[in-house]
Amino acid sequence: MTGSTPAQSLAGQPPGQEAKESWVPMIAIALGQVIMSFNVASLPVAMGGMVKSFNVPPTTIATGIVMYSMLVAGFVMLGAKLNQRFGAVNVFRATVVLFGCAQVLMTFSPNATVMITAQGLSGAAAAAIVPSLVALIAENYRGTQQATALGALGSARAAAGVAAFLIGGVLGTFIGWRPAFGILIVLSAVVFVLSFRLKADRGRPEVQIDLVGVVLAAAAIVLISFGFNNLNRWGLAVATPAAPFTIAGLSPAPVFIVVGIVLGQLFVRWTRRRQEAGKTPLLALEVITSGQERAAVMAMFAVVALEAMLNFSVPLYIQIVQGRSPLATAIAMMPFNLTVFFSAMLIVRFYDKLTPRQIGRYGFLLCTVALVWLAFVVRNDWSAVPVLFGLVVFGIGQGSLVTLVFNVLVTASPKELAGDVGSLRGTTNNLAAAVGTAVAGALLVGLLSTIVLGRVAATPELTPEVQAMVNLDSINFVSNDRLRTALETAGATPQQVNAAVVVNAESRLRALKVGLLIMAAIALLSIIPAGRLPDYKPGEIPDPDKAPPAK
Repeated sequence: MTGSTPAQSLAGQPPGQEAKESWVPMIAIALGQVIMSFNVASLPVAMGGMVKSFNVPPTTIATGIVMYSMLVAGFVMLGAKLNQRFGAVNVFRATVVLFGCAQVLMTFSPNATVMITAQGLSGAAAAAIVPSLVALIAENYRGTQQATALGALGSARAAAGVAAFLIGGVLGTFIGWRPAFGILIVLSAVVFVLSFRLKADRGRPEVQIDLVGVVLAAAAIVLISFGFNNLNRWGLAVATPAAPFTIAGLSPAPVFIVVGIVLGQLFVRWTRRRQEAGKTPLLALEVITSGQERAAVMAMFAVVALEAMLNFSVPLYIQIVQGRSPLATAIAMMPFNLTVFFSAMLIVRFYDKLTPRQIGRYGFLLCTVALVWLAFVVRNDWSAVPVLFGLVVFGIGQGSLVTLVFNVLVTASPKELAGDVGSLRGTTNNLAAAVGTAVAGALLVGLLSTIVLGRVAATPELTPEVQAMVNLDSINFVSNDRLRTALETAGATPQQVNAAVVVNAESRLRALKVGLLIMAAIALLSIIPAGRLPDYKPGEIPDPDKAPPAK
């Protein structure tokens, strides 16, 4: 064993013995993370504008988020092998160009279908960019510089979220939602130019690409994501009329999820057999060999899913329910995003005082307390001080956890598995984002539907004739003004309109409160995997490059 810190380098090189390298290559690497994070973080801010531009419900915009995350998660392991075979720098440059082209399509998309397609292309490009980032850091930096670079990579993700909410909010309010994505076209060009400052690496033509593994992994992730995304539309159990097909009357959504999980297990078994045969696996299982590494993956999935759920729920409520501007959304979410950003950077200062297990437990406990607090104090004004306090507390827990679990995975793996660590991180993060967003949409709409139907039945003014004016079989989040206009146009009396607006307002708020409590329950359960994180003390972390091979 060697004395080190939790931010120990992938190479296991003792601090103070490495030559100092220029930080210019790190700018290119960090911006590579920024363009991906800015893109996906801009979608919730642009939700209101897209709903108006494309005349679609908010859940359709959520499909764009899910499409991006689904393709990254499904193909990031393939992206890691492409990086190894053709060289991380070459793949990074090519996919940055593809990402920029996808943003051109996104900026000028005429309808929701093109928007979703653009996000799919962005996700395909990001699937190769994500694993290249860790590999490029490992190639360009050593020792303490490498530890700093890894911390900067986590901070870049948080900073991009802050910038997306702020810039997207200002542009969306005063110009429109499209310019925010136009910025990414320019940034992609800047990243491409800066990429020529990266150290040239040689590809390894001997690296094999496991096509069967690609199909199994991608199919598993796509089915799981697609299933969760359509739980509300196709039905949680019994198929709805919107389902494309039925299985003995059952909804295909939960079937997709179950089949996806089974395919995921088959992928692990196939990969193990391939490794035993001496062939190159799609993902080196050594990165998830120990229980501590698996706990880190589960903790990472939980915290990213919770962040995605909150990032979808809050803009949905502010823009669609309250009818406020993207700038109002940005201002309301800014305390949370800033807190995540600073927590991600500052948590490393506690690594010599607290073990990863302690930080993990405390982090999820903070998230639980914050979500329960929000469920009780949230009203129709997200700028209220109690609500801002809850968002800040959640941000402290979330930012600390994201950096922690990434470092646990990085420090447990030798340098030659850097690409696999990056692909595992990308798969986990993006599958969690896709599932979290999809679950948030299905959960909130499902809760809203249940609450509305109950309130309608208990409101005498809402006669069957009035109910016929609003399609109760397809309840979704709408603003009071839009509901009022629709009912007045259909001929409802002022008393009936007022009664419907009251039901709409109270039902939406109750749905949000219950949704926050369910999220709090998820955060509380996540303390279980956090309790299996490493419990080492400062200076006791094993050098992954000198560890015996896993059995």
